[in-house]
Amino acid sequence: MSPIKSLVRNRNFILLMALLFGLFLPQGTRWTEHLTLPALSVVMSLSTMGVSGSVFRSPRSLIVPAIFGVLMSYVVCSGFVLGISAIIIKEEAIWNGFILLAIVPPAVAIMAFSEFLGGDSTYSFVGIIGAYFGALIIMPLMAFSLLGSRFFDLGRLSILMIFLIIAPLVISRILLWKGIDKQLEAMKGAITNWCFFIVTYTIVGLNQAVFLGEPLTLAPVAAIAVASTFFLGLLIGWVGKLFRIDPKIATSLVLLGTIKNYGLAAGIALALFGEQTALPATVSSIFMFVYVIWLGLKGRWSL
Repeated sequence: MSPIKSLVRNRNFILLMALLFGLFLPQGTRWTEHLTLPALSVVMSLSTMGVSGSVFRSPRSLIVPAIFGVLMSYVVCSGFVLGISAIIIKEEAIWNGFILLAIVPPAVAIMAFSEFLGGDSTYSFVGIIGAYFGALIIMPLMAFSLLGSRFFDLGRLSILMIFLIIAPLVISRILLWKGIDKQLEAMKGAITNWCFFIVTYTIVGLNQAVFLGEPLTLAPVAAIAVASTFFLGLLIGWVGKLFRIDPKIATSLVLLGTIKNYGLAAGIALALFGEQTALPATVSSIFMFVYVIWLGLKGRWSL
């Protein structure tokens, strides 16, 4: 493979380019904004091709990862984010933004991240499903207790689940049944990486003014984003080693416990509060991709 061809298929290079293009060439986001959900749906369809159909033949085997999906996302991650932001954040709008981060379920992209970081893809997938079903109850309860009102539409979350989890699962079963998965295998990594380029570029580009023009506002938000990914991830990984959890499952638990659905949180914030309230989700999404790159390098160094 030529150096150029190898470079344009390299995940870290593609994500770095997405960050730089979003900061300095954001004009294209008016087109890519409408492609983010389809891009994530493609990622999920390709990722779930690796989930064996046999996993659904034993419902009992789904209970534990589904429960841990809820615990890692809502007890560990949400508890950490709310605790540290309550200490650091003083502005009400930004505090509301962190509440939104805490009440949304984990990112569906965890499925793809788990695959190329050496996690247990099936465990991650079932954990995500568990967290999303749990979110149907947890989100309104947390919103009511922390914000004092039922401010979002449960139908939106249901549509998100259908579009980003159920539909991709059905599509992946069709691809496996037709034998198309074998034809896609060689291209799967490149397609996934460039879909993430679209998502990252769009999120950064739409918020370019905030990243380049409001450094003082960004500082405490960035500190929380770093703590809730890098520090919390190291802590979860350490606990996993302490209890001798299988490394693949431990990787899935780290992802489930540190990465939220920033796109959903930002969308709710923009629709119901304003740009400042969307700041925590926007900043966290950027650090999330840096964090995933770091996890990939960390895994390579540990070999």
